[in-house]
Amino acid sequence: MQEPTSPKPAQTQAVRLARKTQSLDILYEIATSLSQPGSLEQLLDGFLDTFIELVDARAASVRLATADGQTRLIASRGLAPEVLERDRLMPAGGCPCGWAASEGGLRIQRGTAPCAALIGRPMLERDCTEFVVVPVQYQDRILGVYNLFLDRPLAAMGEDMPDLLISVGRHLGLAIEKARLESEARRFAIMEERNIIGNELHDSLAQSLIGMRLQLKLLGESLERKDIGAAQYEATRLRRAMTQANADLRDLLTNYRLKIDEAGLVPTIANLVERFGRETGIEVYFQNDCGALALTPAQEIQVFYILQEALTNIRKHSGAHNVRVLLNNEDDLYTVLIEDDGLGMAGIAENMPVEHAGLAIMRERTERLQGQIVIESEPGEGTRIVLIFNAPPLAGPPAAAVRG
Repeated sequence: MQEPTSPKPAQTQAVRLARKTQSLDILYEIATSLSQPGSLEQLLDGFLDTFIELVDARAASVRLATADGQTRLIASRGLAPEVLERDRLMPAGGCPCGWAASEGGLRIQRGTAPCAALIGRPMLERDCTEFVVVPVQYQDRILGVYNLFLDRPLAAMGEDMPDLLISVGRHLGLAIEKARLESEARRFAIMEERNIIGNELHDSLAQSLIGMRLQLKLLGESLERKDIGAAQYEATRLRRAMTQANADLRDLLTNYRLKIDEAGLVPTIANLVERFGRETGIEVYFQNDCGALALTPAQEIQVFYILQEALTNIRKHSGAHNVRVLLNNEDDLYTVLIEDDGLGMAGIAENMPVEHAGLAIMRERTERLQGQIVIESEPGEGTRIVLIFNAPPLAGPPAAAVRG
């Protein structure tokens, strides 16, 4: 009987090389999916979709460790809603997920029977062969774990697969930490912006109250003189001032509550434009020609409030029927265009009267962006506003450009 022949060294080397190439391909695909712009939810959805396809898993999930010693399910694919509800939050000490989240190391469990016992129902309609738990790590900190539900043993995928899964966990940890830092930066930027709006709110109320106090004084003097005509005139002015102050206060409070959506600037602008069109009846066209945005949270907030101020001015003063909003970029140079077919304005200048205070606010916000703003308008010809800025910002702020 002939003895079975062992693989030749050349064949073994070829197999190892092929597996190395496959591992590098998987890492490249994962790194690409994790580098896409978007919220943490979108990032994890893209990661799970990509990874399930690459390793032929039946299901997958991501869990993050909480401060009180539990793991929280934040993303999944292939699991039933009933399973997700029961598996949402689990103590760290009673399962492989908790062990990996607290101690590290790749864990492999035969099937999911122990998990089913913990949640009180099967994890899958037909159990998998292996349940793999991999730590999600950033530097020396374990942030959580990701899970794979496999129909074939991990060992059958090659000797490099455990190291590959650990490496993927580190890529995922880096992406999650980056998303956390961006979210925190956005939160601080929003807090700073709300302080600015709070000051604007205070200034606006102070100006309105000073004006109304003066009108009350004139009204009292008219009544003392028994000048009924003058008193009626001052009472009408006071009523109008109160109505305008109430409208301004309502606008400022609305602005104070608004924030950049977690999904980013573009969805927030889309929501703002949709709401503006619904409330005013004006046809609004929003066109986004940007690729991936590379703006800081502070820049996103300034762009958002400049656009919001422009739309507020259009609603109050323009009489427009159509508005177009365009966002695009060429490398680091960003352009925002807002134009309308309204009544237009004459004599736009740096020292604008109070009714054009909105334009002054836009210029102030443009200075914070270290950008330029161009405002073009003629009576009866509508208004065109172009905001131009760089990301990252230039070292020195250029002077604002205005054409009358």
